[in-house]
Amino acid sequence: MLTKAAYCAVAAFALLSAAAAIGKEGTRMNGLTLSSPVFQDIGYIPSKYTCDGENSNPPLVIENVPPEAKSMVLIVDDPDAPAGTWVHWVMWNIDPHTREIRENSVPKGAGQGVNDFKQHGYGGPCPPSGAHRYFFKLYALDTPLQANPNATKSDIEKMMQGHIIARTQIIGLYRRK
Repeated sequence: MLTKAAYCAVAAFALLSAAAAIGKEGTRMNGLTLSSPVFQDIGYIPSKYTCDGENSNPPLVIENVPPEAKSMVLIVDDPDAPAGTWVHWVMWNIDPHTREIRENSVPKGAGQGVNDFKQHGYGGPCPPSGAHRYFFKLYALDTPLQANPNATKSDIEKMMQGHIIARTQIIGLYRRK
């Protein structure tokens, strides 16, 4: 059985280890924001932007990008999919001066990887049953990424390690009618 002093030492070591593991990715996460004029955070995504509509990406607004950012990454995924997290969109090297991603568009110079529909680009929500959550995750990086056009979410996440200077997300919901 650990003494109170030993327990406190172990707890302090664990906290310091966790902080060291986070590194600079845990130091500046405030400020960067992502929103959409067509749905609120934790609000329903209009069917126009899903498999039941035009299946085009919804417009997104980006604010407060850190001045030291060299590129941004956007990942859209659904953690509620029956087979595990389903990737809907992977986009990298978004210019840090970008303030909006327009409906049905990709910012100039950005790369798009392969989603779980085995396509390049956006694949809209299409849950088999019930309401699902769609996480639109935006990352500001201190470097551009040298990614292959067939890169996946996993590939991009590996490349981003140690380069994230800010991140934010919004969550959209969708249930098929």
